[in-house]
Amino acid sequence: MTGRTHDAIAFASLVTVAAYFPPGDLNMTTIFAAVVANVVGALVPDMDQATNRLWDLLPGGDWLGKVFKNIFLGHRSITHSLLGAFLFYHISFWLFHRIFNPIYVNADVVFWASFVGYVSHLLADSMTKDGLPLFFPLEIKVGVPPVSFLRITTGSWMERFVVLPAVGVYIFWFIGRSQSQLLYVVRLLSG
Repeated sequence: MTGRTHDAIAFASLVTVAAYFPPGDLNMTTIFAAVVANVVGALVPDMDQATNRLWDLLPGGDWLGKVFKNIFLGHRSITHSLLGAFLFYHISFWLFHRIFNPIYVNADVVFWASFVGYVSHLLADSMTKDGLPLFFPLEIKVGVPPVSFLRITTGSWMERFVVLPAVGVYIFWFIGRSQSQLLYVVRLLSG
């Protein structure tokens, strides 16, 4: 999937999770940090590509992208596996609870938003022709559906004109259908 599709799927996933598992407390700073963390989490699995938009956000990102591309042994290796998800889970949990001041930002909400983004990336990429090396370092590729010719080609018309618009329709449908749950989340802002 392309970055734009990953962003849309990550946001749709975040809205869905927020409706069904609302946080205990919330403020504007936490919402902002959570949305940014969700998008970053959705981009992290592709940090094994020098062209990842994540590298554009960092000083020296072009150089870092090339270094990381070599470290990760090519695209869709450890970052697209259960081992990568395990490492991301533990590193981001540790990191967010150290960099965010709990007076201003609920680090748990930001952490879960980033992890939702990461997992949504893996689920989306599992629907592509390449599948995922879910059990890395074993060279077994997993995809949905199991037959690769039924899966989506990254960047194809199917992704651009069917999948991406369908995610947009889902977001509007889900917000309309889940207004009471989402309004509850919004009311958390007023304390």
